[in-house]
Amino acid sequence: MRTLIVGGVAGGMSAATRLRRLDESAEIVVFERGQYVSFANCGLPYYVGGVITNRSDLLLQTPESLTARFRLDVRINREVTSVDRAARTVTVRDTITGDVSTEPYDRLVLAAGASARSAPRGLATTTLRTIDDVDHIESVLSGRPDGATAVVIGAGFIGLEAVENLVHRGVRVTLVQRGMQLFGPLDPEMAAPLLATLQEQGVDVRLGTTVLGASADGLGLALSDGTTVAADLVIDASGVSPDTSLAEQAGLRIGASGGVWVDDTQRTSDAFIYAVGDGVEKTDAVTGDPLLVTMAGLANRHGRAAADSIAGQPEPASPALGTAILGLFGVVVALTGWSEKRLVAAGRAHRIAHTHPVSHAGYYPGAEPMSMKLLIDPQTDAILGAQIVGGSGVDKRIDVIATAMAGGLTASALTRLELAYAPQFASAKDPINQLGYVADNLRAGTSRNIQWHELAAARVAGAVLVDVRSIGEFEGGSIPGAINVPLDELRSRLADLPTAPLIVHCQVGQRGHTAARLLTQHGFDVRNLDGGYRTWLAGDSLSTVRPTPERILA
Repeated sequence: MRTLIVGGVAGGMSAATRLRRLDESAEIVVFERGQYVSFANCGLPYYVGGVITNRSDLLLQTPESLTARFRLDVRINREVTSVDRAARTVTVRDTITGDVSTEPYDRLVLAAGASARSAPRGLATTTLRTIDDVDHIESVLSGRPDGATAVVIGAGFIGLEAVENLVHRGVRVTLVQRGMQLFGPLDPEMAAPLLATLQEQGVDVRLGTTVLGASADGLGLALSDGTTVAADLVIDASGVSPDTSLAEQAGLRIGASGGVWVDDTQRTSDAFIYAVGDGVEKTDAVTGDPLLVTMAGLANRHGRAAADSIAGQPEPASPALGTAILGLFGVVVALTGWSEKRLVAAGRAHRIAHTHPVSHAGYYPGAEPMSMKLLIDPQTDAILGAQIVGGSGVDKRIDVIATAMAGGLTASALTRLELAYAPQFASAKDPINQLGYVADNLRAGTSRNIQWHELAAARVAGAVLVDVRSIGEFEGGSIPGAINVPLDELRSRLADLPTAPLIVHCQVGQRGHTAARLLTQHGFDVRNLDGGYRTWLAGDSLSTVRPTPERILA
């Protein structure tokens, strides 16, 4: 059996090494159009920032080491330009000499990945996706020892990681983002800490702005806001598109998402061709619909699945949740499943629960605050997605929620999870359990909440906002127009409250829930402001409105 693999990073190399472990007799040839294979592309920004100090650490394997350990025929600087499905051959071009050859296959694996979107015409940019990219960046920065200037286009995973590491290098950075929010996968109120963090670090953040091209003097960039910015270096992190060129040339089916269509064993519409990686369509774990997810973990997992299929041991691939995490100057952002924005755009009903716990027992030194958001199906109590922003402990909490989703646990079932506890690691009521309690109260009707972006309309309709925090908290900052009745005085001041519908709130939601339960039992029509003043303040700081499909598409 002769298997050809197009692409020698992540999914492609995972397929090659797994196939060798399953079949010692197989002939396995890997074509990589670049000069490096099996490199740590997720580590590239951290080499730029000096966190990873040795360039060689990025090179996980070489053609020689792969040959020695796995008996793989790895050919670098080889670009597969076409596929002849009838003859079961591919055409290969040597990118150094230009020589062209034809190679037969019994099975073919496409792992072409994704390609960076085109930069503005006439603009010299670099991406941050390959070893060659970081070598270029290093060359520019080392040539300006007194300090360089850089523009990063795009505020997604790679863009934000690039910004952080350039700042660590002493570079003056301007971040240009087309949308009005950083890190689009997050909902607006959850993204607010990222903007504040970047500004604290001296990053010039330009939201709602695009790069038009080089400035008239050729020394910087012209932006759509009418300004020009200096730029010794321009990193284009504005996004990627699935590289389906080879699949399209071969006449393979392209899915509704724009990626290469595959079945649950990674087989394409041709029974002898498989596809894996960022350029391939995945199945959404929430809806079962096709979608694109560009995550290294999925690429590796699906590369393994393709090898299993080729070896005659097919194992259906699991749907994708899109679980991801990002660190930015000590702030940790993690997410899984759907966001509120996606749910609104799809017209799908949902409940929301915000909490603001700390990473471990508050009395133990070093507890760090976090903000958690859970999206819930109101009919089934299924978990639709989650977002967490904070510091230590964010990673394990998002992993628990992703595991719960994969296992089919409901939001209310989070209350019953038995999680490891000691004061330096968690609270007796873990933040996951606390989130479950809020969800369970919503399910049972014990609590009625209102979201930060719904507050203004509710007040216009006649609702009265009651702040149940202490007088000191209220005087330290409050929602305009709120009346202050501290929780501990509430029972004695019921007569002071209007008969209108009430919205109560505290700092993070817990005292608000207690107040809402008290008032409900005294006959008041009351809702709790979900996530309290802290969530409202985050949303209000962005001057955003309730998510709408039009806003998302813009």
